[in-house]
Amino acid sequence: MNKSLQPVVINQNILEMEYAVRGAIPQRAAQLEKAGFKTIPCNIGNPQALGQKPLSFYRQVLSLVVNPPDNLTKKKAGLNSGGGLAEDILSTAETILKNMPSGTGAYTASSGPRFIREAIARFIDERDRPAAVDFVPADPDRIFLTNGASEGAKYILELLISDPADGIMIPIPQYPLYSATIRKCGGTQVNYYPDEDRGWKIDRDILEEAYGSATARGITVKCIVVINPGNPTGAIADENTIREVIEFADEKGLAIVADEVYQENMYGASFRSFAAVLGKRAVPLFSLHSISKGYSGECGHRGGYLEVRNAPAVRNSILTFLDVLQKLASVSLCSNTVGQILTYLMVSPPRPGDPSYENHLREKNYILDELLRKATLIKAAFKKMAGVESFGRIGAMYLFPRLDLLPRGKTDFDYCMSLLETTGLCTVNGSGFGQKEGTSHLRIAFLPPGELLEEVLPKWIEFHNRYVGQ
Repeated sequence: MNKSLQPVVINQNILEMEYAVRGAIPQRAAQLEKAGFKTIPCNIGNPQALGQKPLSFYRQVLSLVVNPPDNLTKKKAGLNSGGGLAEDILSTAETILKNMPSGTGAYTASSGPRFIREAIARFIDERDRPAAVDFVPADPDRIFLTNGASEGAKYILELLISDPADGIMIPIPQYPLYSATIRKCGGTQVNYYPDEDRGWKIDRDILEEAYGSATARGITVKCIVVINPGNPTGAIADENTIREVIEFADEKGLAIVADEVYQENMYGASFRSFAAVLGKRAVPLFSLHSISKGYSGECGHRGGYLEVRNAPAVRNSILTFLDVLQKLASVSLCSNTVGQILTYLMVSPPRPGDPSYENHLREKNYILDELLRKATLIKAAFKKMAGVESFGRIGAMYLFPRLDLLPRGKTDFDYCMSLLETTGLCTVNGSGFGQKEGTSHLRIAFLPPGELLEEVLPKWIEFHNRYVGQ
């Protein structure tokens, strides 16, 4: 036998990783599409795949930066003679090119260009200053540009997990990035369960129960993850909840990962960041944001940032935590430059009085209003489905209804697979995100065009009531 063809032993942790949003149901959807069956991909928060148009300001600036004219300054001077682009678009492109003289095809500093990190710090300060009790400004030297928020989350978990007994507290249900990364790093997943019937509320008793159970098993809990607004639940944490988590982390000596990529998807609620509520408390905080969500929807460009506050000391090393994080970022040289530029544009949008402001605001409001309208359409359909309940207010890009009347022997995976094969609607089974034992759910992204939802929702209602025998 050819020795090169013999089986190899690979990392068991990677073998055991699971990632349901790209799992068996979406793979079956791809097979059906290949056979000519129309499907509707609601398994993932991928807005432009479902028809959301890119923001004009972003793409107009980006086109100039990626393919700059010979003399942008001269082009600006020709505005009044039919230049075609607004002055703030040209000025923004000029600023980016001035600060990135090597263009988008060259590596940048591993943590990202300083002018972008400074813009992110200004964005954080403007967002948090009005709501902060003990305001602490953001520091550009503690901000890292990343390939989406996911890379930032992986950095932190890779650094914190050094032993199989190291535990990371994550909400259940959760975005499977966290369970998969904990598994890959060889740590221990410590589940805490927000109260679904109270709108996925997190309180101190819930956190204490999870922490106590883990420590009783010899687990060293090092970190707690909070996703706000929630994925997959859409739940929104209020300021009191955030304060309880911070106090809990402070007392237990834990770091906090605040996944805040949906902070624009509030639909009338008020967003409070962990940084604003943290103030001057010395709790390690790692905050994540992304261009993929909100109203930007630039998933494919993979841009985001990680902000660090109160970085912990590193035991048995002269290096600081930030030094090690810088080293980890340097392994990949830098995040992609187009994602960096779009992150800059996300945190530096047109201001009131700028030529592009009104159009940018109109596009932003249209996207968010449509998302709310579509979520409301779907929630109304749930009321016509026997045994379906959806708790809490609308946030993020998802609904996570509970399915209380599944036939004996059937799982939410079976339900979602049958739903796909009957109606073409591709969702994700609740078990792919984790859920309390004895419950069943599914997650649906409310991203398809409204007319497509109006067409498929009656089919879903009919399918559901037949499936559960009503």
